[in-house]
Amino acid sequence: MAVADHVDIEQFMAGVEKRNPHQTEFIQAVREAAEDIFDYIEDKEIYHRYQILRRIAEPDRVISFRVCWEDDNGNIRVQRGWRVQNNNSIGPYKGGLRFHPSVTESVLKFLAFEQTFKNSLTGLPMGGGKGGSNFNPKGKSDNEVMRFCQSFMTELYRHVGADIDVPAGDIGVGAREIGYMFGQYKRITNRFTGILTGKGLEFGGSLVRTEATGYGAVYFLQNMLNHRGDSIEGKSAIISGSGNVATHAAEKILHLGGKVLTLSDSKGYIHDPAGIDQEKLNWIKHLKTVKRAPISEYADKYPGATFHAGERPWSVICDLALPCATQNELNGEEAAVLIKNGCIAVSEGANMPTDLDGIRVFKDAGICYAPGKASNAGGVAVSGLEMSQNSARLSWTEEELQDQLKDIMQGIHDRCLEYGLKDDGTVDYVKGANIAGFVKVADAMIAFGVC
Repeated sequence: MAVADHVDIEQFMAGVEKRNPHQTEFIQAVREAAEDIFDYIEDKEIYHRYQILRRIAEPDRVISFRVCWEDDNGNIRVQRGWRVQNNNSIGPYKGGLRFHPSVTESVLKFLAFEQTFKNSLTGLPMGGGKGGSNFNPKGKSDNEVMRFCQSFMTELYRHVGADIDVPAGDIGVGAREIGYMFGQYKRITNRFTGILTGKGLEFGGSLVRTEATGYGAVYFLQNMLNHRGDSIEGKSAIISGSGNVATHAAEKILHLGGKVLTLSDSKGYIHDPAGIDQEKLNWIKHLKTVKRAPISEYADKYPGATFHAGERPWSVICDLALPCATQNELNGEEAAVLIKNGCIAVSEGANMPTDLDGIRVFKDAGICYAPGKASNAGGVAVSGLEMSQNSARLSWTEEELQDQLKDIMQGIHDRCLEYGLKDDGTVDYVKGANIAGFVKVADAMIAFGVC
């Protein structure tokens, strides 16, 4: 095979932008990874020859389909659904389904690209994929959500399977939605297989799955601090979001002796200087999952707490920050404020919540900064364990799964150290995660030849 012509990162990114016009989230995700990978592969001819990064940045396939459903008033509604199957070099495609008005092909391509690296970092045999729809479950009745989910799965079932592609939940897709979709898959195919993860415990779900992403982000944070001879105990934390990831991250911070000051939703954030303890957190979980009400009600319930409408929590003085809401919720200016206020560590619970400017601020400051592809991998890790339990027709105990989750997060941390440890003893976790995630997938692709 001929020696490949080497391109620099700007030439590479120009090609990505040309092939994916106006897909800003996807282009951002590719650039963030490529900046580190290009440095690593500069003198490694085989990765250039096989055009590995070019191939990883081109999904295996993008499936787009119409989803028709009927609302409670008898109106026919039409949404768009997608499944992006990015790369299955190390295992079946694996990644969540997101139901939210912000969902576009660009968003799902960025998530599937990130998922490829994230799944690689877990050490489990899972490829990268992502899917979803611009459907908004908020304000819909249970019957409307059911009808939408059934229509969505009526198309999706053709493209997934236990050894092909195993979706899970994400924003807007919880236990209710997973149950409706699994029921429709079983109804259509007459098969009971582990086609989805995040299922109810009654029909093949796994213990610890609900807690896994939030807990995992905090375990990774703990690993970073431990590496520096520090701990979470006695430290204050600000957290964005108030869904599954955010509330369980808050819960684990409390377990480890930290103090949680904030949570948020799309309307703004609440700040409780006294700290959000377990009793208050349980009230928030009920507020968001049962009442489905805005976080602002917290300030009415608990004197001393304040609600900041239309704002994000990054100006609150803290030791630790965990962005757990959505992509690009923390920019360069806000990152600089966090550093100025004394924040020493950031662990991302969401996917790509920090923009490129913010990432550079954190890296330049030399603080402990964990990118989502490493720190929020706990959810997909336990999804992988759910796949194993489904295949073997067994269930592990909560203690066994907690131990495995801790071990997987420690393993991800160690892989980041392998490629991210600098001469001065600090760690570039972004670089470490990007290169470690890339190498495993790249070497598998080379083993398969050109395909």
